[in-house]
Amino acid sequence: MDTQHDNALAHALAAIPGPVPPSGVIHVVIPHTSRFTVVGNHLAQHAELSLVAIGVGVHIQSLPAGTEVGIKTLTARFPEGEVRIACALRELEAHGYLRRTRVRLTRGRVATRTVFCNQPGAVLRGGVVPVAGPAVRSAAPAPTLVREDVHVPEPVPVAVPTAVPEEPRPVPEPVPVPEAAHPPVRLPLRTAPTQPRRPLPHPQALTPELRQAASALLADLRRHAEGLVLSEQDVEELVPGVAAWLERDATTDAIRRALTADLPKPLKHPARLLRHRLTALLPPPLPGVHEFAVPRRAAVTPFQTCDGCERAFRSHEPGHCRDCRAQYWEAA
Repeated sequence: MDTQHDNALAHALAAIPGPVPPSGVIHVVIPHTSRFTVVGNHLAQHAELSLVAIGVGVHIQSLPAGTEVGIKTLTARFPEGEVRIACALRELEAHGYLRRTRVRLTRGRVATRTVFCNQPGAVLRGGVVPVAGPAVRSAAPAPTLVREDVHVPEPVPVAVPTAVPEEPRPVPEPVPVPEAAHPPVRLPLRTAPTQPRRPLPHPQALTPELRQAASALLADLRRHAEGLVLSEQDVEELVPGVAAWLERDATTDAIRRALTADLPKPLKHPARLLRHRLTALLPPPLPGVHEFAVPRRAAVTPFQTCDGCERAFRSHEPGHCRDCRAQYWEAA
């Protein structure tokens, strides 16, 4: 069935006259002959309504007159919950598409009267006579509307100044906004250059002992995690990374925990995951004992009191200050 649909769509695209846009949506327009609804772009492309509100508005507009459109009915029809349906109805009501009023019927009953207007802007401008009827175009006759008697109070006459009635002006159709006013959003190309992967760490000297210990640890991972089943080629490629950890005095238990903790489910590429963890989680080398030693402060020459003038001066041994010594040499 998918192949047939693809072939039919390909034939339809080939039959489109004129150039086909290189990107974006391509419309294949086939005129409807029955069961269709005319929806204005002011609703389908409303800038302030949410997508749920637009969908609910189009659905209500496509229903025949007299159909129930309450929150419970719409919730049973669509997968959205009552909260989202109620929010969508409030949005339509705030923008003039929907009006819900409570009216008192005969025998003391109260009902909610829902009115949907397909062009609220035209009603506000005036000059348009609304027509009540089903919105779905079909070959079947229009259903007969049964109305119950609603008690409406008589309006109080108000003195209105006489004015000359003006002829109804035709409502201009909305001018389509050119695409240049709303430039399309440019998405990054899939062929954009990506950041190069960090190389797998290597030890300073890959000794046979390190190679054997790293190979054994990688081959033993499937005992601790069923998804970490590596091939011999994968083990050979990942050996330098594990050897670099071992060279930095990381224990086998610590390496095993770092490679097997919080594995994604399902695990599609175990070798890629291990390569990433060996590279990104590589611990630094252990510091030596001399690096923990507190640096010694420089020796400070203590203060001494001069035996002649009792002035303080710095010297490792007691005696006379510089001025007293100069006077002694001058006197001699």
